[in-house]
Amino acid sequence: MINDFKIYPMDASSIKSILNISELSFPISWSYESLQSELDNKFAKYVVLKSGNSIIGYGGMWIIIDEAHVTNVAVHPDVRGQGAGDMIVEALFRICRKHKVCGITLEVRSSNFIALNLYQKYGFQQEGLRRNYYEDNGEDAVIMWNRNL
Repeated sequence: MINDFKIYPMDASSIKSILNISELSFPISWSYESLQSELDNKFAKYVVLKSGNSIIGYGGMWIIIDEAHVTNVAVHPDVRGQGAGDMIVEALFRICRKHKVCGITLEVRSSNFIALNLYQKYGFQQEGLRRNYYEDNGEDAVIMWNRNL
């Protein structure tokens, strides 16, 4: 149930669960080491979404000066469609506002209509295309921005 979903900052104990969700969600997952290195990245801000004691989703971004670049948003397949993605995006927006971010950008697979709809719901607009961006199949990435935080 969404009413027991809660957002927390990512910490070292979150990495294994995040890796599991990443592997279930993306054709090419981040590695354990790359996720762990984000803990020491001064630009990185990551959150996890828990249901009870279980991590069911996560999101992260890099904040550089007054812009943010979303690196990942993923929800465990078992709980998709229950508002988890919304909660993660809203948490990232709260962090952006706290850090006086003016614009937030991301890339998303052109075929990922669920993610495209989620981001459009939160004011992101397509501003470009990265052709053949994804290594696994050469799919294009849609570049989206929200400049109205």
